Amino acid sequence: MYALMRSILFMCEAERAHYTAMRLLVMLCRIPGARALLRAMWRPAREEDSCELMGLRFTNRVGLAAGFDKDARWVEELACLGFGHIEVGTVTPAPQPGNDKPRLFRLKKDRALINRMGFNNLGVEQIKRRLQHRKPGGPVIGGNLGKNKWTPNEEAHLDYIRSFHALFDVVDYFAVNVSSPNTQGLRALQDKEPLTRLLNGLQELNRTKPTPKPILLKIAPDLNEAQLDDILEIVASTGISGIIATNTTLSRDGLVSDRALTAETGGLSGAPLTKRSTDVIAYLVQHRKKPFVIIGAGGVDSAETAAEKLSAGADLVQLYTGFIYRGPSLAGNIVRGLRTLYSSDRRRN
Repeated sequence: MYALMRSILFMCEAERAHYTAMRLLVMLCRIPGARALLRAMWRPAREEDSCELMGLRFTNRVGLAAGFDKDARWVEELACLGFGHIEVGTVTPAPQPGNDKPRLFRLKKDRALINRMGFNNLGVEQIKRRLQHRKPGGPVIGGNLGKNKWTPNEEAHLDYIRSFHALFDVVDYFAVNVSSPNTQGLRALQDKEPLTRLLNGLQELNRTKPTPKPILLKIAPDLNEAQLDDILEIVASTGISGIIATNTTLSRDGLVSDRALTAETGGLSGAPLTKRSTDVIAYLVQHRKKPFVIIGAGGVDSAETAAEKLSAGADLVQLYTGFIYRGPSLAGNIVRGLRTLYSSDRRRN
């Protein structure tokens, strides 16, 4: 059924298709009984799927990455589709329209996307108001934080602090995004000195709260080993809870789609990123001195690709591009698939 719907949606420009698909989901969820039916179909709930990390209870290990629901428009609807956590944003203090359109491109032959969205969002106050009304008992909610494009890097920490303040009472954890390639100069904040200063500032604020929230750092897949070593030192020195590995890549290695598409500027996500993001996870696990939480993202589109990241040392996984290509049943299918894979492994052992 989704294959038919996807063929229709793929006739539309990618960003327009995204909003069209979500409007259809919203309409479906307004039908009496539809949400319960979706949860029964796509939200498998077994105790063996759940885990506790960072003081939070996740019903399963599969989450929705930031970028899909930038403005927390569809948290209640997406909660019906089997996600153990949903990360909203990237959120900036002030609203911003993002980069000029078109800014989202499908590379169907590669099962990939290129985006140069540019942190388009309604601003932290609007997103805060929406999250204040979410129903209890749903998936864990993360807030992905970024800076406004006009904020100079020397003042970027103020943007992150403002959004941290605003969202503190309405999200369960924070992700610090300094790795998107679509805001000019943002990735310079991954350098050791500015990143340490930024994370220490957030942690100082976090420790003033009666119950501090987990803070994770989202990193680029394009970092070399020396840069990853710096990241490991920063995680240790600042005491943040973990890393999301990884964001989109600037690499275009191995793509088979038409040159007109692969030449588009922006971050590449999807299947071509699978191996690199898993390699980054494995490196972090091998070289860290103390355990911290790792969320694996990049090319997760099946139970097998999710299991690869978990086997490399990730505690949770996130998906986005796979959701576009595989459809709304993907999260639930991965959860059930992981259960089967782990059961098989236990029987063999």
